[in-house]
Amino acid sequence: MNADTIKKLIRDVPDFPKPGIVFKDITPLLKDPAGFAAMAELMAAPFKGKGITKVLGVESRGFLLCAPVAIALGAGIVPVRKKGKLPWKTISASYALEYGTDTLEIHADALEKGEKVLIVDDVLATGGTCGAVKEMALKLGASVEGAAFLIELSFLKGASKLADTPVHSLIKY
Repeated sequence: MNADTIKKLIRDVPDFPKPGIVFKDITPLLKDPAGFAAMAELMAAPFKGKGITKVLGVESRGFLLCAPVAIALGAGIVPVRKKGKLPWKTISASYALEYGTDTLEIHADALEKGEKVLIVDDVLATGGTCGAVKEMALKLGASVEGAAFLIELSFLKGASKLADTPVHSLIKY
């Protein structure tokens, strides 16, 4: 199975969550065993052999994707959550939204100095979320080896904000 076949498993939902937005719904892909397995392998492929020790999955759909990618890479996972959702000591990073800011957190002991990490999320849009995750990983002494996304909304130019980080997007719109 290739990226074009996987793309056919993603449905457009017009006017969600508000008029004028076309939401990319990945739930048909998630329920397709062959498509889901192929997606994980294809997202992991560029990073095999790079020594990735942890995959950072971004709340919430990133959690669904990071686990099979981590298994494909022989790595552990680290959940990246919205502020106040993790039960232990955390570090945080904020990023800009269309109106205001949001904050993400990871456990302060989630990464060790020198670990090689991969950031995984469902969609790359403006790059703000991924940039915040990268900031936290670097603060903990990890090396960010790349970022993998199921979908990239190319017209928002988020990859340009991650210029020094290898970005792999399975599907681009």
